[in-house]
Amino acid sequence: MLPGAGLPWFLTVFGRDTLITAYQTLVAGPMLAKGALLALARLQGERCDDFTDEEPGKILHEVRSGELTRTGQKPYGPYYGTADATQLWLILLSEYWRWTRDDDTVRLLRDNALAALRWIDEYGDRDGDGYVEYATRSPEGLGNQCWRDSPDGVCFAGGTIPELPVATSDLQGYVYDAKLRLAELCDGPLGDPALAERLRADAAGLYERFNRDFWLDERGGFYAVGLDGNKNPIDSKTSNMGHLLWSGIVPRERADAVVRQLMSEDMFSGWGIRTLSREDRLYNALGYHLGTVWPHDNSLAVLGLARYGYREEANRICLALLEAAEHFDYRLPEAMSGFARNRVLFPVPYPTACSPQAWASGTPLALLRAMLGMEPVDGKLVLDPDIPPELGRITADRVRAFGRLWEVEAVATTGYVRLSPG
Repeated sequence: MLPGAGLPWFLTVFGRDTLITAYQTLVAGPMLAKGALLALARLQGERCDDFTDEEPGKILHEVRSGELTRTGQKPYGPYYGTADATQLWLILLSEYWRWTRDDDTVRLLRDNALAALRWIDEYGDRDGDGYVEYATRSPEGLGNQCWRDSPDGVCFAGGTIPELPVATSDLQGYVYDAKLRLAELCDGPLGDPALAERLRADAAGLYERFNRDFWLDERGGFYAVGLDGNKNPIDSKTSNMGHLLWSGIVPRERADAVVRQLMSEDMFSGWGIRTLSREDRLYNALGYHLGTVWPHDNSLAVLGLARYGYREEANRICLALLEAAEHFDYRLPEAMSGFARNRVLFPVPYPTACSPQAWASGTPLALLRAMLGMEPVDGKLVLDPDIPPELGRITADRVRAFGRLWEVEAVATTGYVRLSPG
């Protein structure tokens, strides 16, 4: 069991979308995550194929079965042109284990996990500089292979498009998180303490490099969206900074600056964080990755803000998205416009947004998790709630964790977790 990405354009298996949706929805049970892990592992790359961008250990981007794919004119059967799904697969494997303590499934997927790690280190890092980069080899491939995968989704502040290969910031944050998580699995069910030690050393080195090379002091201090093919920082301000908080790669001393950027009037529309700051030349309130507000993107930022202790800011985004949902019959779309809330009476939908869309549908569960501060810690379900007064009380019955059912309730900053009697 795993979700298609969305209707009407993307009702098929996607790597990135499927994995993030499964992560968001773990608070509602582990079966979607398990299905995603197993299905994507079966389709993991095994060889180098220039037409499909397949490489050993790589997790796919998408699967299509239409006429153009069947006749070999398009590479989607499946297509592997994504530079983040492999890391996200490892992150989901870890998170699934944290919620279930399902050692057997982790051991079953051991070879897939090690293949994914090899892809990160050998194929993902195209030039040996310690960063995962992307550049398609396929004449039909995607130019941008991060989540900002439209042709102009990664750009300089002045509007120019960077030369490939590109190493975007989110990719590095995912690698950092994936290696630390895989180290935890190596200390646990995978039983490989030597690899765990190496992975933690790798993550520490990446942390130092990343915070040296991606941080820009100008314009109040922020993280570049990436490095171009010549290792120049791509200096646009983007919502990718929220992903960096989610991954934990931001030092505590820089968190204030990052949060100020994300919550500034140029980035926070009142309905959510824009994909691109209004300061940058290509900003467009209806540009796909150039100023729109994506619920899933914001949900990762919310989880990141909560991780660093910025609960007030996280709640502000939560309430904005929940209030936006009221205008869409409580079904958040793939993306909304970036028009400022104080200038429009309702969130203007992106004209061709998918609805329903998997990771937009999973967003409310991620917001709920952030507000409850609900985390699986060493086989226990732990709460650290900060419920906005506008929502009052939050209760949840039959929450599945560690093979058991739990009841959860929270008001303001107090709450409880207890085993369900049913």
